[in-house]
Amino acid sequence: MSIFAFELPTTGSISFADCFSNGSHQYTTQIAGATQARANLRAVLKESKRVEGDKDFLRLVKTLEEYLPSLYAIVNCVASGDLIQTREPVFSWRTTLSAHIFSASPRLSLPSLPVELAFTLHTYAFALSNLARHTVSALGSYEHDRGLSEAIRIAKDERLAFAVTLLCRASGLWSHIGDVVLVEAEKSSTWMRGLERPPEIRKEVAAALSQLALAAAQVLAIRKLLTKSAYDTAVAPGPPLPKSHPSPGLLAKLHLEAAAMSASARALLTPSASSQVEVTGTLVHFAAEGALLHGALAHKWLGVAADGGEAVGYLAWAKSELEELKDGLKSAGKEEGREGRKGRKEQVVKELETVSEFFRHYKKLNDSLSFLPVPSQAELQAAIPAGRMAVAAKSFEKPVPAFGPGSVEYARRQTEPSEVMDKAVDTSSTPSPNARSYAGAGQYF
Repeated sequence: MSIFAFELPTTGSISFADCFSNGSHQYTTQIAGATQARANLRAVLKESKRVEGDKDFLRLVKTLEEYLPSLYAIVNCVASGDLIQTREPVFSWRTTLSAHIFSASPRLSLPSLPVELAFTLHTYAFALSNLARHTVSALGSYEHDRGLSEAIRIAKDERLAFAVTLLCRASGLWSHIGDVVLVEAEKSSTWMRGLERPPEIRKEVAAALSQLALAAAQVLAIRKLLTKSAYDTAVAPGPPLPKSHPSPGLLAKLHLEAAAMSASARALLTPSASSQVEVTGTLVHFAAEGALLHGALAHKWLGVAADGGEAVGYLAWAKSELEELKDGLKSAGKEEGREGRKGRKEQVVKELETVSEFFRHYKKLNDSLSFLPVPSQAELQAAIPAGRMAVAAKSFEKPVPAFGPGSVEYARRQTEPSEVMDKAVDTSSTPSPNARSYAGAGQYF
């Protein structure tokens, strides 16, 4: 499975009315509604924590989408002065991305609305990514089942495309957290002063998660590209490739890009001197394994696309990488489960068998027909092409605020006074008896 299984956080309760003053009392009901929407989110997260096995990620996504308009409304009202902060709001969240010794994720109490916004959007992205993972898991290996009707096959292809969309949305969300939410928060001189920053409010971690989500979407796009030829290659793995198979050169470029994104995420997650809290090791290992796996698959397809000694060199390289990966696979977190870990290992073993078959075939051809030298890895590395993207992150669009500046009701109230004034000014086209007459008065052309 190419999608990381994120542990969902939990959060403590808070009343927005205790922290923000509504002098005109025009938002009293809406503030109470915002507190209730957050309480609903807290309840769903707590319930999800207790559930063993499949969790209802779609319900969590919907609950978050109901809360976010109220949260953005409060952020906007505070910025515009419609709400006055009477005391610093303190939000309690579990940091599920932090490395920790004990089994339970540590709970943090951190001040300010940007903290709440960052953690809420992280949770939204976790839910989207986990929903994509659950969707893919439910599909099974359908592309290898020739007994499926065309209608069912098309429906499953659509579900696979849906998972790609979810991951692209998650990638855009994480980019928004790092590029917008945290950048805006850091403009305040009091932001996180004297406090340790958990991974959830570090820009480099948000960037890494965005890269991982996009890499996962890229891998699913590769799978969708291979669905038509999957049955043929399952019946007869190895060379020659069936006519239904996509170009090996294209597959190599797609895997190269997935490997590059995973490697970038791994570098961003590596602890630096400025990092106060380390990221959980399971996430770091997952990114490293993704870079190695897709690098190996890129080398596999580069070998298949080549011939002679070059083909042998690339396939030998891919074979050694997969052997290294098979022996070094680590857990990707407790949310992955035993079946998830087993599935990852089976995937690597299957790929190793296929690469070994290709290697034997191309080595035999070179040893008996071509007699060409096998280039070194350095020579092969110099000839590797640039990667190619098959997907793109979907930019996060802020929801319309539930109330206050930016809301539908606020815009309506802003336009009403001008409409009334226009009607008062244009009461009649008949001139006043005291008005000076002019040629053509009262005539309109």
